[in-house]
Amino acid sequence: MSEIQDRPRGREAQRLQTRQRVLDAAVAEFKETGMAEADVGAIVESAGVARGTFYFHFPTKEHVLLELEAREEARIARQLTRFLAEPRDLPSALSKTIQLVAALEGRLGSLLFKDLLAVHFSPTRPLTDEWMEHRVIVLVVRILENARDAGEAELAVDPYHSAVFFLLGLYALLTTTTSTKQLRDVALDSYLTTVLRSLEPR
Repeated sequence: MSEIQDRPRGREAQRLQTRQRVLDAAVAEFKETGMAEADVGAIVESAGVARGTFYFHFPTKEHVLLELEAREEARIARQLTRFLAEPRDLPSALSKTIQLVAALEGRLGSLLFKDLLAVHFSPTRPLTDEWMEHRVIVLVVRILENARDAGEAELAVDPYHSAVFFLLGLYALLTTTTSTKQLRDVALDSYLTTVLRSLEPR
């Protein structure tokens, strides 16, 4: 079956288009005000839909962030997968990961980026043991496993927890560093150096 034949048609296509308009309007509002202060009235006016349409697609404002998170994670995973298609050493692979995550903050803006991380780590978020669903974690695990197998790295804990610690540290650095781009870049370089030193074979 061709890609054109696979595309949604009729009501389903219209539903998806409406959902995308609502999502785009909500993201724009969240960028300006943050999620907590975002006005659903302004969102639906911008999207050109009724108020009930927003809640049909997104029962709460947090659901907007969950949708955005899934899309952005998929985007980063695609870019990182392409980069890793060729052999990479550990410093270049982790550096690329840092670059892609930092670019996410640049795309979303500081307010929305912090909201996205807040909902990601929220204690009320539905829990899942399926870490394999998180494609960026999966890729970082693969980077660390390859580095370990090549003798580039020694992992103090299993690859999964090492990947999570690496990403948590990166997210924390990005959300707490509000300096200029130049100073931010220095902080990210220092973070990478620290991580690589902690992974050096003994």
